[in-house]
Amino acid sequence: MRAGHARRCGSPAPLWLTLDMGVEPGISPTHEVLNQAPPLEDYNVFLENRPLLEAMSREGGEWGTERLTAFGALCGGEALEWGRLANENPPILRTHDRTGHRIDEVEFHPAWHSLLGMAVAHGVHSLPWTDPGPGAHVVRAALMITLSQAEGGVGCPISMTYAGVPVIERRPELAAEWKPKLTSTEYEPGIASVADKAGALCGMAMTEKQGGSDVRANTTTATPIGSGGEHLITGHKWFCSAPMCDAFLVLAQTESGLSCFFMPRVTPDGKRNAFHIQRLKNKLGNRSNASSEVEFLGAWARMIGDEGRGVATIIEMVNHTRLDCVLGSTALLRHGVAHATHHAAHRSAFGKLLIDQPLMQNVLADLAIESEAATLVSMRLARTFDAGPIDEREALFKRLAVAVSKYWICKTGVAHAGEALEVFGGNGYVEDLPMARAYREAPLNSIWEGSGNVNCLDVLRALARSPQSLEVFFDEIAPAADGDERLGSYVGALKDEFSDTTDIEVRARSVVEKLALALQAALLLEHGDPNSADAFCTTRLTGAGGRSYGTLPPGTDFKAIIERHRPQI
Repeated sequence: MRAGHARRCGSPAPLWLTLDMGVEPGISPTHEVLNQAPPLEDYNVFLENRPLLEAMSREGGEWGTERLTAFGALCGGEALEWGRLANENPPILRTHDRTGHRIDEVEFHPAWHSLLGMAVAHGVHSLPWTDPGPGAHVVRAALMITLSQAEGGVGCPISMTYAGVPVIERRPELAAEWKPKLTSTEYEPGIASVADKAGALCGMAMTEKQGGSDVRANTTTATPIGSGGEHLITGHKWFCSAPMCDAFLVLAQTESGLSCFFMPRVTPDGKRNAFHIQRLKNKLGNRSNASSEVEFLGAWARMIGDEGRGVATIIEMVNHTRLDCVLGSTALLRHGVAHATHHAAHRSAFGKLLIDQPLMQNVLADLAIESEAATLVSMRLARTFDAGPIDEREALFKRLAVAVSKYWICKTGVAHAGEALEVFGGNGYVEDLPMARAYREAPLNSIWEGSGNVNCLDVLRALARSPQSLEVFFDEIAPAADGDERLGSYVGALKDEFSDTTDIEVRARSVVEKLALALQAALLLEHGDPNSADAFCTTRLTGAGGRSYGTLPPGTDFKAIIERHRPQI
């Protein structure tokens, strides 16, 4: 309207109007975009992750290559935008409907449903239970690592559903009703009776505000009703992950002690269970996913496992979700390396590309080595789950190695994310790029399923209950240690530390870290890139490296390491 008025009066348009209309007022543009890296998108997240591709095949999952290739293309395509939208539009709690009825529902952005539906459709939550052949857990681990690079939030309900299936199998009639729905590749959100749903998801609620990881301090109670293991649960849970799930594994006190229960959102008579969401947690990261506090006011549930043996019953779920913590951190390490190397290959400073500058090469190569070491361990751990309880040595190795790796790989994710972010300079600190989101996500896996101290103490318990597990662990490392003097000396000194258990709890973090580094070094020497293996052993085992990334020694083939890990797009 103002433009028309100016023309009718015969006066020239003001400068502010010509700028607003896109009319060139004779001033040179100042916002020509130069020297910015193109977004890392529209690429195959799996195929460009060469260490993962190699490890999956080596550990028995070669048959899943075609499946992963298709999934990797999805995760490097539209799923990246879904991840952004799901985080920028976090879930909203709806405790009541407009007429005042209690509904306890969580409202999600459509992008969340797209991500979760994609994961379910590709069996990330169920593959080992629907196709339990050799390498099933290995292929599923590769799927999880690939998915988590698009968005980590959906990994929570996916992981808990995957981990919950072997627990409900302890009760055959429950498994007959629920397993087909929990392993279905059809995603159907919303609260409804399991009989009316094409697919279902499972969560868990263990910790309480007075106990945290000390679940034996729980005060939630279970009162038996009738026969068949039915109980009414009353209490409060401080952390209930993914409260929109269809059912939950819950710990509650009975006369015989802490017991495990299966609690659906809808009771067998079709009514909503007395499962009330008090609030959603305002979290540092993982914002697309709903974490909550919940209250049970006589909620109906069925006991699983022996009464008073709740921790022993649910520990199988914990072992599977701890594996997923390792996989999630491995994905974040890979995400940081992919984005940092891609950015450095396109961004110039001081007259040449960042990727051609010696000090930046040192940083990028060091980040890449950490990522490859974690990837090799993750896939080796997945193979132990394929072996099952029948293979006693694999079971002993898994018992120790999962807790060791959960501690160390998840711990390294935080510093790694910060260093990868720093490659971008100020741009990395801006939410428009994916690095800030990854940095906020990084601490989660080190906290979920037991923080660092909890996992270190769990290692000590494993050693006390099954001393032979340490022997099996060192047997795993022995071939590489025999062929490399650095690793051999490191392992020899580490064994000496276990010969005297005085103050072992005080030293727990130190010895667990060394166990993790020894395992990573062994796998790199046997199966990894020789350049990466050599640099890892020199810096991590002999003390030649510093306390930050980018302290690899001169003579390291930085370019070869970087190019192995840089997305070639």
